[in-house]
Amino acid sequence: MNRLLVSVACLGSFLGSPLRADEVDPAKSKVAVEALKNGDSAKFATTPLTKADASKALDILVKRRLAEVKKDREAEVKAKRIEIGDLKMPFAYKVFGEKPKSGRSLFLSMHGGGGAPARVNDQQYENQKGLYKPAEGVYLAPRAPTNTWDLWHQSHIDAFFERLIEDMVVFEGVDRDRVYLMGYSAGGDGVYQIAPRMADRFGAASMMAGHPNETVPLGLRNIPFAIHVGANDSAYNRNKIGGEWGVKLDELQKSDPEGYVHHVEIHPGRAHWMNLEDASAVPWMAGFTRNPVPKKVVWHQDDVTHDRFYWLAVPAGQAKARSTVVVSVDGQEIKIEKAEGVAKLVLMLDDRLVDLDKPVKVTASGKTLFEGMVPRTIANLEATLKGPGDPKLAFSGEVTVTLPLE
Repeated sequence: MNRLLVSVACLGSFLGSPLRADEVDPAKSKVAVEALKNGDSAKFATTPLTKADASKALDILVKRRLAEVKKDREAEVKAKRIEIGDLKMPFAYKVFGEKPKSGRSLFLSMHGGGGAPARVNDQQYENQKGLYKPAEGVYLAPRAPTNTWDLWHQSHIDAFFERLIEDMVVFEGVDRDRVYLMGYSAGGDGVYQIAPRMADRFGAASMMAGHPNETVPLGLRNIPFAIHVGANDSAYNRNKIGGEWGVKLDELQKSDPEGYVHHVEIHPGRAHWMNLEDASAVPWMAGFTRNPVPKKVVWHQDDVTHDRFYWLAVPAGQAKARSTVVVSVDGQEIKIEKAEGVAKLVLMLDDRLVDLDKPVKVTASGKTLFEGMVPRTIANLEATLKGPGDPKLAFSGEVTVTLPLE
């Protein structure tokens, strides 16, 4: 592991001057939340909050976000088409079953095709619309914005899916912890790629008849992952590679028994089309819910990088392909177990992970890198709610450590 030289800062270091982890003054905390409620929070953005007031502040911010999305995106949901830049993603969806109290499930189902004329991918999209029927939930089939061979794992797909999820949360009452990813053939290629790099958005994922290309399964530590491939699907060695991934996941789970839940089926006698035997993946996925704040995170960046993953982040513009970070929480201690290819690591924290009314310790290789109070602030909540708009991935506190590469 890299030798660690550490500096500590809170999110305020990116917004202005560093925040001090002073003892929380309940009266000032209350004033800060009232200011936020009245639309005048800038003056109190860095005021340390009580746990209760941090929760109230988040509620205010989330309600505002939901109202904005409802106003700004009603047209795109009605048209069933999202436009980002020059790209467009049409989508179709059906709603099944009764809505649970916690909200509906969402199944994002990617079509096959790939590097082919648009009419071929259009036909695959039409087929995908009715391919699976969950007992409950929103079954949504998007049409890829391009017609390239890698149509489902180019970098723009992540932004489209992030937007699709939020649209369905707002307009169809989807439960963010019950969002599932699936895809067939070229769509299965996309599952192999997207699930590890966006694992913090999904409750589970299932790959059907695809190929992983260069990606690896390290990032699947906290997302149940299923593989379905025909035993005779020899094109591009899909059958062989599906089995190899099963072995890799077995090995990862053996060394980390609390992670890497997986299910692998190599369907006997089936080629590329599995005669819908793979539909068993739908109820299998539905048996899991997302944990947005797992106590251990394995973050491996693919060639499409992200600035954040679960409760870890890197400063904007510093994400590096193929970098790997392993961090875990044990009581009030946060342990950096591995850090490769990372210059700065941001630990986004709240009371789901540690008790922010008590000192927090950050260690690596048995050395204490930081020990002290981490304040809850409106600034942290606002900054981390931006982007995904996911209240489960918003955090009230932050510590940043610098990791010089040798």
